[in-house]
Amino acid sequence: MRYVSLIFALLFGITSYSQVTQEIFESFKLQERRDVQYYFPEKMDETKKYPLIIVLDGEYLFEQVVATSKFYSRFHGMPQSIVVGINQSKNDIRYEDCSFDPDSGLPSEKGKNFYEFIGMELIPYLDLNYSTAPFKMVVGYDITASFMNYWLFKDNSIFDGYVSISPTLAPEMESRVPMRLGIIENQIFYQLIVEGEDSNDKKRIMSMDKSLKALEKESLHYFFDEYKNADHISVATYGIGKAFDNIFGMFKPISPKEYKTQILTSDDPVYSYLENKYQGIVDMFGFSKPVELNDVMAIYAASRKKEDFESLKPLSELCKKEYPETMLGFYFEAEYYEQLGEPKKALRTFEKAFQMEEIDFLTKEMALEKMDALKADFGF
Repeated sequence: MRYVSLIFALLFGITSYSQVTQEIFESFKLQERRDVQYYFPEKMDETKKYPLIIVLDGEYLFEQVVATSKFYSRFHGMPQSIVVGINQSKNDIRYEDCSFDPDSGLPSEKGKNFYEFIGMELIPYLDLNYSTAPFKMVVGYDITASFMNYWLFKDNSIFDGYVSISPTLAPEMESRVPMRLGIIENQIFYQLIVEGEDSNDKKRIMSMDKSLKALEKESLHYFFDEYKNADHISVATYGIGKAFDNIFGMFKPISPKEYKTQILTSDDPVYSYLENKYQGIVDMFGFSKPVELNDVMAIYAASRKKEDFESLKPLSELCKKEYPETMLGFYFEAEYYEQLGEPKKALRTFEKAFQMEEIDFLTKEMALEKMDALKADFGF
């Protein structure tokens, strides 16, 4: 453990309130100093967990990944994430980092050291000092996209998500990747991105894609995108946003299409859809996500449309926890009692809702109208 302590001592301090910093990391595995860029969300909350995204070829990809992460976390439901870029362009060191034996296709000595630098120094440092989530993702381009596949060769990969942009494949990688993904039981997201123009590796990449598409595993979430108008340089700009859309799609709010094609057509209780959606996030990513108001309202609307009033009760309990200062919980509970044929309970519960804060379309006037209607109908 002594060398780990030395690593921490040699690293410059990183403040969680700055968004982007560049530091020099003293690596004992590599026996050299490496330039590393960090992005930390502003005002990080120690009670929350943040996915970790490791970006190889940091000079080319780091800023794009950070921009995409910030945009998606603000507007598209993706969780805020810590992004770490490893610079590899100076003196073409990327080729040394990703070097492999031409016969076996396995990492050479320098490649092994770079592999251990990330897995045994950089990531443990971040896990120890920051509130990282279990979910970790790696992004690579060209030769670094091929190199990141070596983490699939371990029984328990340290990465759950892989974004491979126009990989320059090591020998036999087109068969080894599908073979390993066919064996691994953990949830894995694997995004393969290629340009439209031909390249020396295009045929092998398409062969790998065919083999990956043939795998039928619930634990493998495989995505392939080919951008016909992109070349080898521009493909990264084309592909990163779509990759985030695919991998973090579960975080997006319920869409109108999702509402019509999945919720309204299901024979299951409406509330179970919301329950399964958010439990799926916990199961796949290792942390929970606050329930969005958009999703609450979608389930409420579906409960009324399908006359599934039993779903209003658990929905009301959820809203009391997620939106405790608002009318949501008691209003939905009051409607549940109203449909159940218990007007006295409904009246008392609408009265409670009336005392809470208004939210979305729910107003005190609506609660008052409900109360007046119940009094008129039942003579209270």
